[in-house]
Amino acid sequence: MIAIGDLLKDQRLPGNYFAHDAYITGDFEAGLIENRQGDRLLALPHTFVEGIYAGLEQELGQASGVVLFNCGRWWGKNFYTRFVEEVSSYYKKPVAEMEMVEFIQCLKQCWKTHGWGTFALDMDRYQQGFLVVKNCNSPFAAAAPQSDRPACFLEAGILSAFFSQLTGRQLHCIQTACESMGADCNYFILGLSERLNAVDGWLKEKQDHQAIVERLARSQSTSN
Repeated sequence: MIAIGDLLKDQRLPGNYFAHDAYITGDFEAGLIENRQGDRLLALPHTFVEGIYAGLEQELGQASGVVLFNCGRWWGKNFYTRFVEEVSSYYKKPVAEMEMVEFIQCLKQCWKTHGWGTFALDMDRYQQGFLVVKNCNSPFAAAAPQSDRPACFLEAGILSAFFSQLTGRQLHCIQTACESMGADCNYFILGLSERLNAVDGWLKEKQDHQAIVERLARSQSTSN
């Protein structure tokens, strides 16, 4: 005979770990924000992000983008470590054993819950050696000053580090469209650095995102 205890054992069906109402807790009146594991979270006011852009631009000029990108890479490495630890613990299996759809869904919800926008990963160009990331309603783009170049260097650094850790290969990330320039969403291209060398030049030629993707795909097909 099967015991009732055996039927109930380990039958928990995990839900959405990063659901906003479950993931973010704390004493909001006291300014204390935590995740569901009790780790502290930091809220960045819009004016603070604006101040970061303005201060770096004043001190470093166009080099401010490099600084923000490198800060994003450091942030992305730590973000990947925390993400893997939390997801693996909650779903009781290593990230490597998760289905890709399940993994991407977790990342999309995590990104949204942290207030970074609405994230989507396009893998249609994977066979041609690169990935496309789309992010809408970015707080970093919203706070960026008006410019003739994409401004989400921090996000590009985060994506570069995160997917480098995930794939075990050193990936670069370049933004090809930005909400701060009037685009409907922010678009990024991820790939090996040597495969993305031409993208900077195409951006200087004012090529739009779709044109860059098509040119990059053709160039990869020719080289293969």
